Amino acid sequence: MTDYPRDGAALKEYYETHRNWGRWGADDEVGALNLVTEEKRLEAVALARTGRTVSLSRPYPKEPGPRNPTPAQHFMRATIGRQAGGVVDYYGFLYHSAQMTHLDALCHVWEGGRLWNDRDPRETLREDGARFGDVAAWRQGIVTRGVLLDVVRHRGEPYVTLDRPVHGDELEAIAAAQGVEVRPGDAVLVHSGEGAYTADHPLPESERPGLHASCAPFLREHDVALLGWDLMDARPNAEGLRWPVHGVLFQFGVALLDSALLEPLAAACAQEGRYEFLFMAHPLRVEGGTGSPVNPIAMF
Repeated sequence: MTDYPRDGAALKEYYETHRNWGRWGADDEVGALNLVTEEKRLEAVALARTGRTVSLSRPYPKEPGPRNPTPAQHFMRATIGRQAGGVVDYYGFLYHSAQMTHLDALCHVWEGGRLWNDRDPRETLREDGARFGDVAAWRQGIVTRGVLLDVVRHRGEPYVTLDRPVHGDELEAIAAAQGVEVRPGDAVLVHSGEGAYTADHPLPESERPGLHASCAPFLREHDVALLGWDLMDARPNAEGLRWPVHGVLFQFGVALLDSALLEPLAAACAQEGRYEFLFMAHPLRVEGGTGSPVNPIAMF
């Protein structure tokens, strides 16, 4: 089993020495999703055998609360006649939150003053949108092989805890225990038990369990194209990294599916007796967008 680095200095060095900058060309805006070839998509489609589908999206978060200080907006306008009518509605949201399932584009975050593929954020980002690495680069949609790594089932506990974040070697062990191989171009979904954790910890807090930065080398070594997760980066982190695992976005070009709803998928995988499936996620085509709300689908 691979021994992934855990301390801050080693992880920082790993990020810097294993960057995917330039791997697909100096002007590449697609990132690790370049690994999802036509052959990879056909491999993924072959995994749809029963037609069962599972949504990985949380409900549209319209209700305000401690974890939803900027609730999404939704209002309607109807035209009602004597015999016919119609209705239109408006959606408004700040989707980069823990309450809305969304994709992060490659321009979303950075560290060390450089974005994905060594771009300067001061030259790339404008009030009217990003000039490079925006979500429109993924306008053809994401269709690939999905793999669930179920930390909750593996540990036999309802959720990940602050004292035991998920490490890269644990993801390796979970894959082996589940009998599933993580391959280049895969969408890897990590179930850490967000629903049960939030039920027991209803108020927002500065500390939150999740994935340790050592998961980043795991994703790079397996050439993962997309990471989907529910509890996301463990915080705070003792490694001194601003973006412990979110760093895979701008360092390796790995797409991030934040705030995914993974309990239904975990149940479906256990029922189906397999942890691989056809994965699909199609972002809105927003030129210059830093990401997009999305309703990902797993098909068995």
